Amino acid sequence: MTEGSPAEPPEVAPSTQMLVDPRFMPVADLFFRMFYKQSQGGGALACYLHGEPVLDIWAGSATRDKRWTRDTIVLSFSTGKGVASTVVHRLVERGLLDYDAAVAEYWPEFAVAGKESITLRELMSHRAGLHKARGLVPGREGLLDSEAVAAALAASPPDPRRLHGPGYHAVTYGNLVAEVASRASGVPFQELVRTEIAEPLGMDEFWFRVPENQRHRIARVFPKVNFLPAPWTTASAVLSRAPGVRGLAEAGMAEGFDELMRSPSAHDAVMPGWNGVFTARALARMYAAIANEGTIDGVRLLEKDTIEQLLEVQTRRRDYVLGIRPNWRLGYHPGWVRIRQQPLKSVGHYGFGGSGAFADPETGLSIAFVTNRMGNALSTISDGRFLRLGAAAVTVARRAAA
Repeated sequence: MTEGSPAEPPEVAPSTQMLVDPRFMPVADLFFRMFYKQSQGGGALACYLHGEPVLDIWAGSATRDKRWTRDTIVLSFSTGKGVASTVVHRLVERGLLDYDAAVAEYWPEFAVAGKESITLRELMSHRAGLHKARGLVPGREGLLDSEAVAAALAASPPDPRRLHGPGYHAVTYGNLVAEVASRASGVPFQELVRTEIAEPLGMDEFWFRVPENQRHRIARVFPKVNFLPAPWTTASAVLSRAPGVRGLAEAGMAEGFDELMRSPSAHDAVMPGWNGVFTARALARMYAAIANEGTIDGVRLLEKDTIEQLLEVQTRRRDYVLGIRPNWRLGYHPGWVRIRQQPLKSVGHYGFGGSGAFADPETGLSIAFVTNRMGNALSTISDGRFLRLGAAAVTVARRAAA
């Protein structure tokens, strides 16, 4: 079979055994030390190197009375933004979308309130000015109504700060790209995820709406998402008026969102900005293709020139929501790790609470980490577990390339 030719989706043989390439033993040791008692919850870690699996491990507790197993899946929050973005790149390759076309070309209702010229490129680099989730739709479960959220976003005026820099669309990003992708293709977004990502990669565990017969596999997220000293509603109201953190409260602290994250109803909706449910194995496989010039097991997920485009930094300006310079790519940020020499050519996405995944094409490495033990800081990089695991894996991959 020639490269790029049609191919049957690869069959990834299931196994109950863990995989540890001897070179990645230090990474595995670090991972297992994170889950030696029940209060630490559980998690899974997977790595590929040049398209070959080198690490597939799990440990700890999925619930109070169930161990984490090979088949455990877990809510991974913003980690799903990377999956949603990869769907968009697949549609661009087929000519259904164009990075520099106005969003309104695909979504006519979007062309109001000063949003007529906002492009898909701007949207994918958090420069659409539609970061506000707080007050966007009424009711504690309003964010689960994707049609209502899309309609509210289409009618909203953009934040004027978008003209001076990006503003992280913590909750709304997924709804925006999902609506554009569905409008352009005429296919529901969850179906696009299945046909564009899951089937080519030969793995099912790319879910925003989790099938009923798979929900028994979901690990329980704990402790309570609200780590603030005041009730969530009170704290979000106060922070939304405080200089410096106002954007963060607007973007990620909608009414009742702390409860919604832990509710079973979160798995009924398609909210690609925050409710993705995955295995580390599936995420690592997707990013393995990106790290391996777009292919995995003879199947091309993305073209080489697409990989080059998604690696390009779209804006180096300070993000008015996060207060840092994330150097946004087209739907991803770089794979931040706790190491002096950062993998600057990497792309991926981390999630609230500790999960994350990225590809480093320079070394051919992909890595994914998922966990049900929430971090204790209001940050996409949480308490640093993935920063340490990523640093260890990048170090091993660089030695292998030397």
